[in-house]
Amino acid sequence: MFIGLNLHAQSIPYGERIKTLNRNIDLYLKDNKTGLYFETTDSVRKENKYSWLWPLCALIQAANEQETLEPGKKHMAPVVKAIDQYYNSKQPPAYQDYVTSERLSGKFYDDNQWIAIAYLDAYKRTKNPKYLQDSKMIYQFMMKGLDTAAGGGLYWKEGDPTTKNTCSNGPGILVALELYKVTKDQQYLTAALDIYNWTYRKLESPEGLFYDAIKIPSGKIDKAFYTYNVGTMLQSNVLLYSITAEQQYLLKAQRLAAASRAHFYKNERLPGHYWFNAVMLRGYLALYAIDKNSAWIDFFIKDAERVWRDERDGKDMLGKHKSLIDQAAMIEIYARLALLRSPLF
Repeated sequence: MFIGLNLHAQSIPYGERIKTLNRNIDLYLKDNKTGLYFETTDSVRKENKYSWLWPLCALIQAANEQETLEPGKKHMAPVVKAIDQYYNSKQPPAYQDYVTSERLSGKFYDDNQWIAIAYLDAYKRTKNPKYLQDSKMIYQFMMKGLDTAAGGGLYWKEGDPTTKNTCSNGPGILVALELYKVTKDQQYLTAALDIYNWTYRKLESPEGLFYDAIKIPSGKIDKAFYTYNVGTMLQSNVLLYSITAEQQYLLKAQRLAAASRAHFYKNERLPGHYWFNAVMLRGYLALYAIDKNSAWIDFFIKDAERVWRDERDGKDMLGKHKSLIDQAAMIEIYARLALLRSPLF
């Protein structure tokens, strides 16, 4: 339940904010003729007519959280319709980074993994076979990005053997773990542990955070820290604890959560990328569901309030660029915080 958390959060009108952000997406960021979405509200879109796939990865997860919050509503269907327009049948099939009818383009392992994570969340709730089938397809695609360079791990992009990133390995672990939970097929747990152990060996920092990437073949480490990399590895530890009951995973999760809060939450604010922070919130909520430590959640509540108060324009659009990914990320954050009030927690 919503006990021990910031009591003010119980009166925050998350539902009204979610409705407002959805309305703005439909008004300013959606093409009703095609069912596709736009990247930003900019009148001149220099690079592409439509959005890259990545913002839809945020929007599909936000839609899933809304359906969890509002059983019976169909928030995911229009986003699934849009995502299907990025499908590329070239073997191994997966979703490419731009609309297929516009041009053929590259396929990123992480873009596909984020979709699978949302679809597997939805499958557990709906048992819609499309969600499971597409997630298995994405798993097969991502495993083509695994080789022995740098001792293992997944590449970031198909056909680019120069970098293996936490942002493709962390969500890869989650895809494999969630498939294992659904199917009980041992291959998924074996793959998850393999990728998990590699990520800890190669990309964990002395502070207990995770570096962004290792470059191939030099082995040079890109030492940037991002909140979403914390989120996937934190959630991976919690899932492994729930599957194996091994205390080491809970202790690693708590260590990572403490290190991340100390590193990223400065001057009562998180870094400015809303969607990265939404992914991090997923991990903290998973940990909170187990240990009920309100310190893992209170600072997210405060930051989400700051965003609504200080980073909203006259049309109630959020963020500097009025982008699809920013609106979607904050829908996810507000929906997840609203769900804390439910018996689920």
